[in-house]
Amino acid sequence: MTGKAISNTAAHVQQAGQIQQAGRGAWVALIMLCFVYVLNFLDRQLLSILSKPIQDELHLTDGQLGLLGGLYFAAFYCTISLPIAWLADRHNRVRIVAMACTLWSAATVACGLARTYPELAVARMTVGVGEAGGVPPSYSIISDYFPARRRGMAYGVYNLGPPIGQALGVAFGASVAAAYSWRDAFVALGAIGVVAGVAVFFLVREPKRGGMETAVVPEPVAAPAVAVERPRFWNTFGMFLSRPVLLLTALAAAATQFITYAVLNFTTLFLMREKGMTLEQVALWYAILIGFGIGAGVFVSGWLLDRWAPKTQRAYALLPAIALTVAAPLFVGFVWAPGWPLALVFLALPTALNYFYLSPAVALVQAKVKPEQRTLAGAILLLIMNMIGLGFGPTYLGAMSDMFTAQGHTNPLQLAFYTLAPFYVLAIVMHLFLSRALGREEKLGTGAAA
Repeated sequence: MTGKAISNTAAHVQQAGQIQQAGRGAWVALIMLCFVYVLNFLDRQLLSILSKPIQDELHLTDGQLGLLGGLYFAAFYCTISLPIAWLADRHNRVRIVAMACTLWSAATVACGLARTYPELAVARMTVGVGEAGGVPPSYSIISDYFPARRRGMAYGVYNLGPPIGQALGVAFGASVAAAYSWRDAFVALGAIGVVAGVAVFFLVREPKRGGMETAVVPEPVAAPAVAVERPRFWNTFGMFLSRPVLLLTALAAAATQFITYAVLNFTTLFLMREKGMTLEQVALWYAILIGFGIGAGVFVSGWLLDRWAPKTQRAYALLPAIALTVAAPLFVGFVWAPGWPLALVFLALPTALNYFYLSPAVALVQAKVKPEQRTLAGAILLLIMNMIGLGFGPTYLGAMSDMFTAQGHTNPLQLAFYTLAPFYVLAIVMHLFLSRALGREEKLGTGAAA
């Protein structure tokens, strides 16, 4: 064996060892990133969970609450996420996640110290700036820790962050607010997040980009080293918008998120003001529903995707379309229910089914782009999803409630919730368009990462 062949063999053995090592550390990284995502969503949603005492103390309208949880937050969260993702495709992703967690957690503490609406608005915008650096790099890190055949499950586990964060936020936030004040909840949770950011920096290792794309170690072949060209920002952005499947994935997910974020930001207020729940009841019953409901939806959808998608890639669109079709009439029942116990019964299944879109959307985009484009592509997905869903969902619902209040209705928030029903139809139709596009790609044998 020549010296060059020995060198090549050693390099491939080293590459195999790196892949094996990544496999051993994959679950540590996944659990840590999921915990950060829990804090991400917990800090993000704490405002909606504690909306009633915040509204009472600062004398806010539903429209002002909608702007705080919607457009004000999303404008910074979405626009900052793109340059951060561009940096993450070139630099250490783990460090970016760690710094982002520390920043948004410090801003969460500032929310608890705010004395006026403008101060609270600035603090919420800063939370959005920090959280922009959490999810897109994490998607890319997970892709480089898990092979393609296991990513549906991995994203399903990672995307348990929102339901766990929601459940803990409702239970912890409402309990602390009931016993002490809403301000103490913000300060305590922000402090925990600062510690978590430091932990990520020391416990999670940066994986090799594209290290899980090789199923077997190739035969040693002498080849000249070729430098991998870093993806250009606008090239990746243009590629995303020009490919129908990627764009339709983002728009279908955005239509769904318009519903989910509107509901999440106002359900606690709705249950307390118009269904008669107390903070203590919210901390118990709504926390259980959120934790099991969203968690089951995210995890089960990932599990189903791993079994259905190998047969047809249309599963990425049909799975959420079917789930939303079942959820829509039950959601109307939730809004109609005369008391909170029956309302929670109606809400339980839609809470799960509304989240069947998330793991398929993330997994599809990550599968359709090159490894070096994944962080930025994930950020573009989140930009479209969150600008439409997070930015305008809560803003729309709050504005509709204010409009019905001005018209003299005694149940304005209930009427506003009813107006979300047509958006279910829109989300279903968008997923069916995506299914048709995936079917065309499947028939033509196209659609690989390009």
